[in-house]
Amino acid sequence: MKKIVICAAAAAFVSITCLTGMSLAGDKGPADITINPDGKKPVVFPHAKHQEHIKCAECHHTKGPDGKQAPYTEGMEIQKCETCHTGDMLKGQVKGKTAMQRAGHGNCLSCHKEEAKNDPAKKDLKKCSTCHPKK
Repeated sequence: MKKIVICAAAAAFVSITCLTGMSLAGDKGPADITINPDGKKPVVFPHAKHQEHIKCAECHHTKGPDGKQAPYTEGMEIQKCETCHTGDMLKGQVKGKTAMQRAGHGNCLSCHKEEAKNDPAKKDLKKCSTCHPKK
């Protein structure tokens, strides 16, 4: 009887562990993300649409022990952009741009320009209104 209870408990543990791992691996985050740093006009980022075409590491990264950007690794905890790209991040380094503007215009816009260059049908991707629609 004791062996049956131990085997049942072990089977339950393995099942729960596997199912939890599968649900975490399947979590792709929200379909849309509203980015509203430093009280600026919000940008709705179509996260799911981007996931269909590009790898996580194209956008996601972390900070290394030295405080510099380090590449995304499979399974790392994903933070909101604003977690690191804060108003204090570039204090005194760059005038007129917030850390989120630099991140978005650097990473996002450079990719949009490249896509537009490679596919003339996507020429509108490099327009401001692609991410900043007029209401």
